[in-house]
Amino acid sequence: MIFIPTLTLSALTKKGKKCFKKRARFLEMYSLYSCWCHMVPKNIYTIFKNILAFSVGDTKQVVLCDAEKAEILHLFPVEYPASCMHWTEVHGDSRCEFLHREDPFSFSIDYKSDEVTNLLGEVRLNILVVGGPSGFVELYAYGLYKIATLSGISGTCRSLGLSSDLRSLSVITEIRSAEDNPEIHYIQLDTGLLSSCLPELTKMARKFTHISTLLQYLRLSLTCMCEAWEEILMQMDLRLTKFVQEKNTSTQVQDEFLELLLWGHASPELQALLMNQLTVKGLKMLGQSIDSSYSSIQKLVISHLQSGSEALLYHLSEVKGMALWKQKFQPLGLDPAAIEDAIVAVGSFTLKANELLQVIDKSMKNFKAFFRWLYVAMLRMSEDHVPPELNKMTQKDLAFVADFLSEHFSANEELFDRKGKYFNVERVGQYLKDEDEDLISPPNMEGNQWVTFVKQSTHLKDSPLLFPTYPQKSLHFVKRMMEGSIDLCLQKPAEVIGHSVTQAVCLRLYTVPESSENTPRLFELPSLWNDKKAGMHHVVFCMPEISPSKIYILRRATDPSRSVPNGLVALNFNTPLNSSIDDETPAPTSADSCYSCLDARFYDDETLTVVLRSREDDENKMRVLAQLHLNSVLSWNEEFTWDLTLRLEQQTEGIPVQCLAWGNQSREMDNLKAQFVAVNGIRKVACVLSANLRHVRVFEMDAEEEEEEEERADESQEMSSDQDRLEDTMTNQSDAGEGGDGAGGAEDAQVAGQGSGDILDETAGSDTL
Repeated sequence: MIFIPTLTLSALTKKGKKCFKKRARFLEMYSLYSCWCHMVPKNIYTIFKNILAFSVGDTKQVVLCDAEKAEILHLFPVEYPASCMHWTEVHGDSRCEFLHREDPFSFSIDYKSDEVTNLLGEVRLNILVVGGPSGFVELYAYGLYKIATLSGISGTCRSLGLSSDLRSLSVITEIRSAEDNPEIHYIQLDTGLLSSCLPELTKMARKFTHISTLLQYLRLSLTCMCEAWEEILMQMDLRLTKFVQEKNTSTQVQDEFLELLLWGHASPELQALLMNQLTVKGLKMLGQSIDSSYSSIQKLVISHLQSGSEALLYHLSEVKGMALWKQKFQPLGLDPAAIEDAIVAVGSFTLKANELLQVIDKSMKNFKAFFRWLYVAMLRMSEDHVPPELNKMTQKDLAFVADFLSEHFSANEELFDRKGKYFNVERVGQYLKDEDEDLISPPNMEGNQWVTFVKQSTHLKDSPLLFPTYPQKSLHFVKRMMEGSIDLCLQKPAEVIGHSVTQAVCLRLYTVPESSENTPRLFELPSLWNDKKAGMHHVVFCMPEISPSKIYILRRATDPSRSVPNGLVALNFNTPLNSSIDDETPAPTSADSCYSCLDARFYDDETLTVVLRSREDDENKMRVLAQLHLNSVLSWNEEFTWDLTLRLEQQTEGIPVQCLAWGNQSREMDNLKAQFVAVNGIRKVACVLSANLRHVRVFEMDAEEEEEEEERADESQEMSSDQDRLEDTMTNQSDAGEGGDGAGGAEDAQVAGQGSGDILDETAGSDTL
């Protein structure tokens, strides 16, 4: 994963000299990233706005993070390690406005709402495409929800490019030929269903993105609840179990505590347990811990778990309504039955959360009464002063204590439970354990009037309108059931949409050179570009073993049914360095003007940025960064006839060739063995990376447009002053009769004037092209 400068260009796009220090700090950070990426060369990344998506090595996981805040926003697993990614924003469909309506539950919970808003954007859809080995390609709406799993692609994906109109997907794959040689293929996939159902797809994707985000929110809420529950709450269980194991009498523990409650006398064994193991101070701290822990869990359930599950029910109910609109949404694979199962599962989770609230409320009341009574009893045992406010005990308090003893201390002391304990005084922790086993102490529903009524009713007993409660299962267990049902609901559209994608064309380009077969592949050719205005896919690639001085541009319409004239052209770099494409009589070709292309990226729809290498015999070959304007190339009329049974490298004779020069739009790379280039035409920035991935150089491609008006005014004023002084000098010299020196001074002034605009100045942390 190489962090190109376009990822964090907030400092580089600012105007004026104030940002130079920030640029220097940025370059220092970039150098550290480059060194790290050199050690881990398998990392893959892509960027959308300020959201960075990357996959590290062979982790089989994609991570979305905020590039400015360095915070992880979301992560999801993938079947294969990612080898390439592409993030595109969909353009141009006013029908999406009709179906878009902001949901009242969209951001009703405070779970990274700003970041989710950035991912969802406005009404327009954005799609993250992830590719890997064995033809693995998946599409994720807003980078969160999987909308398609593609099949039928051969080889390992090396590059991806989804058109902004969603009509087609370009894929560069590496396939083993019959001779076991790696071949580069260009495959265009017809994604017409995504384009034809764009409004419905956008609506469904936004809904499912909210659902995916809410599921992550509920997982984090449950994690916080588990952290709020403390292991100290199990101390009472452990000490009572130890008391049963060590006591020599046959008296039940419940009877021991009842005698203490009724008569105020405790047996020597119970008194030793209370005074030596629990202690007055320990009992007080235990009571405070239980109260604090239960209060925290209760707040988390009410504020987060319940609100999140209610929002899930809302979104799933709307998705069910969309699924029932079969004319619009049935082609996308929405299954009403699967969505109904998900709604039922969320309802069961909500009921289980309410059950936990009831258990917490009852436990807090019983524990408070029990600890208050036991604290007073232990003070009397130790003959300490009992505060008057604690010495009073009402009949209601006595009933609470008696119920507590009856419910928690009536277990059979001759048998251990599955955890090796006799008692389970603490009832809340069992709901938070991530286990498949039943609850040790499930709630007693015998006296519940509603449960009795449902069991006695013939119509309600098996009614689909009532959510199942699963009284024997924990909250974690019901949560996993809910996630499984929702995953089934979310996976069906991805399967249907994936099966609708068909292969429109497959072009065999060239075989991979042996020299590069085992080298780490980071930024490499072929590179893809989508021309949104013209509706074109552009593929830029080289065949160095066949024609080292040429670069090829392949064009395909995003609509697979539309043919493209002059679909393939070759650019020849056997051109003089300082010539221009408009020169009528270019200088003769020499050995110094032969270049080979190391890397190329589209700067915009009509400009190509390339890194060239001189084909001299010297080891320190000259590297050049150049801008190529393709207006004349894209209007070329000569056609090339493909023979699909052969590779392109086997039929290069008929490819139209143009000799394209770059004039003064170039820069020699001094003291930098340039190898890769990354560009951003919107921000007018290019970044050149060295072959060893340890050095980087940033260029502002249109520096004059980025300067402040005040600086331009100052420069104009300085140039006017210099010109005035020069004219005065020339006038004086002319008056003195020395016209030759005056002409020489005018020529120097002209060169100086050109230097202010054409000479490439190197600034703090960035260069100017």
